[in-house]
Amino acid sequence: MFKRRSIKKYGNKLLPKLQRRYGEHTFYNASQVRATIYQCNFNPSYLPLGYILFLDSCDLSKVITTEFPELCIRKYKQEIKDYLSTRKYYGYLKLLNI
Repeated sequence: MFKRRSIKKYGNKLLPKLQRRYGEHTFYNASQVRATIYQCNFNPSYLPLGYILFLDSCDLSKVITTEFPELCIRKYKQEIKDYLSTRKYYGYLKLLNI
C-alpha cells in the first residue's frame, strides 16, 4: 500500500509542485526535480520516476547514468507500468506509455 501511495503521489502532486515552485515548463532540470522531491516529502526511493517524468531524454540519460548507474531505465519504467496496470491507476503517469 505504501508503494502505491508513493507512486500515486508522484502521479498526482509532483507536477503541480514543480509548476508552483519553478513555473510551467515542458521539462525541468534534475536539481529542480530532486529538490522538490526531498523538500516536499515525496518518497525519494522513486526519484528515478520523477526524472523519467520530467526530464528531457538527453538529460535523463546523463542523470540516470551518473546518479543510478546500476539502473536500466527501460526495465525500471516497465516495472512501474506493470505495477500500475495491476493497480489500475495511471493519473499523470500515463506519460510512461509514450
